[in-house]
Amino acid sequence: MKNDKKKVAIITGASSGIGQATAKELASKDITVMLAARREERLQELKDEIEQLGGTAYYHVTDVTNAEEMEQLAKKTVELAGHIDILVNNAGLMPLSLINKRKIKEWDQMIDVNIKGVLYGISAVLPYMEEQKSGHIVNISSVAGHKVMPGSSVYSGTKYAVRAITEGLRQEMNASHNIRTTIICPGAVATELTETITDEDILAAFKDRDMKPLDSENIAKSISYAVEQPDHVDVNEIIVRPTRQDM
Repeated sequence: MKNDKKKVAIITGASSGIGQATAKELASKDITVMLAARREERLQELKDEIEQLGGTAYYHVTDVTNAEEMEQLAKKTVELAGHIDILVNNAGLMPLSLINKRKIKEWDQMIDVNIKGVLYGISAVLPYMEEQKSGHIVNISSVAGHKVMPGSSVYSGTKYAVRAITEGLRQEMNASHNIRTTIICPGAVATELTETITDEDILAAFKDRDMKPLDSENIAKSISYAVEQPDHVDVNEIIVRPTRQDM
C-alpha cells in the first residue's frame, strides 16, 4: 500500500556492502526503500530482514548499465510507493590495476557501471523529481576521486567523473527545482569491492596494508545524515576515511 507521507529512496547496488547497510539505515529512519541490484536472492533476503524489523521495502532486479532497466526501476518505484524522494547511486566496481596490464575489459566495466550507471540513474529519476519540485540525489564517489595512486588511474577517472557530474547537476538544479545533490567519498571500506581485483601486484599491496578499514555502516550513517537535513540545507560532499588512511 502506498504511503505518500513517507519518503521513498531508491538504492542501487543494494545486495551487499554500502548499499545493503544504507537500505537498513534509511529503513530504520522510516524511509521506504526500493532495493536494486542484479542478485535477486540477496534482494529478497534484505527485503525480508527490513520488513521483520518494521521497515517498508520493495525490490526490483536491475542492471544499472542498462538505461531502459533504470527507467523501469523508477517507474516501478512510483507504482509501488507513490513517488521518489531520494536516489542513492551506489552500484560500483573497483578492479584496480596498473595500466600496463592492459585490462581493457575491466576498464570498460568500470566506465559502464561507475559512470554510465550514475548517469542512467539520474536520468531515470529526474523527471519525477522535477515534476514534484523536490528530491535528493546521492552519488557515491571515493577518496580516489580526489587523489590518484598507482593502480587507480581508471577507477579514479570514473570517480572524478562522478564528482564532476554531481557538481554540474547541483548547479543546474537551482532553487526553483529544489533538488539537492550529495557526493559521498569513502576511503577504505570492508566490502566486496576488492574481490574484483585481478592484478596480483595490486592484491599484494592490499595484503601488506596495516589499517582497520571502515565498515559499510559508517558510510550508511553519512548518507543518512545528508538526506535527513532540512530542505534548505544541501550537504554537497562528505569524505569519510579510516583514521589511519593517509591518502
